[in-house]
Amino acid sequence: MEHNLIFDSEVEVPAGTEERLRQVIQSALAEEGMDLPCEINVLLTDDQGIHQINLDMRGVDRPTDVLSFPMFDLTPGEHPGEEDADPETGLIPLGDMCLSLERARAQAEEFGHSVERELSYLTVHSVLHLLGYDHLDEGPMKAQMRAREEAILKTLGLERV
Repeated sequence: MEHNLIFDSEVEVPAGTEERLRQVIQSALAEEGMDLPCEINVLLTDDQGIHQINLDMRGVDRPTDVLSFPMFDLTPGEHPGEEDADPETGLIPLGDMCLSLERARAQAEEFGHSVERELSYLTVHSVLHLLGYDHLDEGPMKAQMRAREEAILKTLGLERV
């Protein structure tokens, strides 16, 4: 299933990054069984850009690594249906994700793994948010989300070492 992934960038993006993130998003959607064509908007920015979005949209006055803005209030394993598709495009608008490339580089260094692994992790994390996963508690919800993240990253050959 080929989904419509719309990328926008406020910063210089290393060659191959967008293509890799497309693969990661497609894989995450497939692993989660999202078999209807959907659309996701992806903004690649820096700490300053994501800080402003975090402040404007959530009232949180600090940068973060990734923000997700789902179009639907789903529970894990639940998907929007054909009736949720945009009548003009036939695509289901899953929502928006915003990634700080600056924060991803810093976290990759901090955690001792590649920038590719960190960006892929953040992207999978965001896709799962768009599909109803959350980690508001430190218990079962967070454990369920972390297990799905690691399972999807393993299919991409990016498991934690």
